[in-house]
Amino acid sequence: MTDAQADHRQALCRARRWVVKVGSALLTGEGRGLDRELIALWAAQIAELRRERAAEVVLVSSGAVSEGVLRLGWRDRPHALHELQAAAAVGQMGMIQAYETAFQERGLRTAQILLTHDDLAHRQRYLNARSTLRTLLELGVIPVVNENDTVAVDEIRFGDNDTLAGLVANLIEAEVLVLLTDQDGMYDRDPKRHPQARLIPQARAGDAQLEALAAAGSSGHWGRGGMLTKVRAAAHAARSGTTTVIAGGRQPRILLRLAAGEALGTLIYPDQEPLVARKRWLAGQLQVRGEVVIDAGAVKVLREGGKSLLPIGVTAVRGDFQRGEVVACMDGEGREVARGLVNYSAAEIRRIMGQPSNRIEEILGYVDEPELIHRDNLVLM
Repeated sequence: MTDAQADHRQALCRARRWVVKVGSALLTGEGRGLDRELIALWAAQIAELRRERAAEVVLVSSGAVSEGVLRLGWRDRPHALHELQAAAAVGQMGMIQAYETAFQERGLRTAQILLTHDDLAHRQRYLNARSTLRTLLELGVIPVVNENDTVAVDEIRFGDNDTLAGLVANLIEAEVLVLLTDQDGMYDRDPKRHPQARLIPQARAGDAQLEALAAAGSSGHWGRGGMLTKVRAAAHAARSGTTTVIAGGRQPRILLRLAAGEALGTLIYPDQEPLVARKRWLAGQLQVRGEVVIDAGAVKVLREGGKSLLPIGVTAVRGDFQRGEVVACMDGEGREVARGLVNYSAAEIRRIMGQPSNRIEEILGYVDEPELIHRDNLVLM
């Protein structure tokens, strides 16, 4: 291990705030039911992290749908949304009971937190969720977070709990995100098909080559994610300065060994200073309400000058959005340059695009702001 790699591993030794995500395939043994022995082992490790290091830990857990499928006697995971929601409602009971029992035996209280994308896309609800999680951590409670599958629809679901875990890491400004899976980490090729595959010990968040390798893999039958969602979750988490580790959840004392700096799994380190809270929230939005296409001059001003987006730099508008919604700023090649909270609706921008700011009132009959997106409400992507 190089000095640089050792330094990144040492960050885990100093970490006090953790998010630990448990995958569905790992938790339910590929659909065979909750592995209560593993749950007990993780609970024991988290209890030791709290006792020995005063660590604050949020647990993000998949497995409700898989457990529900088993309890309902179904052979396969359903595809229909209403059946998935029913399975989640049934399985959530068993999953939370298992965690509650395991942590209670070690003198720890738990709390259930169910989230949808809407909860984090709405600024006030985002702040409320953050406040609740932080209060629970201060009280010594272990929050168990899951996507609210029973009410989520395609438009608002996270799609996988890796993404949810990355956003929760942003939410509480965690120092470490551990993605526990049924593999020992990320490999340079699929180890199930290539015995000679090599473990990737360390990589930089946002590395395009790492994402390309992850994209070559596939998700399992019982999970919605795969290595690609884990790599993207690490990129989300990196915006708050979080170091991510993808590691095998069945390895003995895995969390405690990571906390001791042992070189296990694949460590993905942040390569930039953490974004301030408001911009971290903006960057974490998975859904934008529309797009504005900007010219080369506007791209340069945003990237190099740190300036606001003005109407004169906009060449096209896509979608139907309102003032105050999150909009993506795209260059002429279709790449997302930035995103932010827009000061005018799509219909209004279509009327003022390409015009100097001093003509806004003349064209619209009023002026709210001279900028389409103020630099304080804009984040580069």
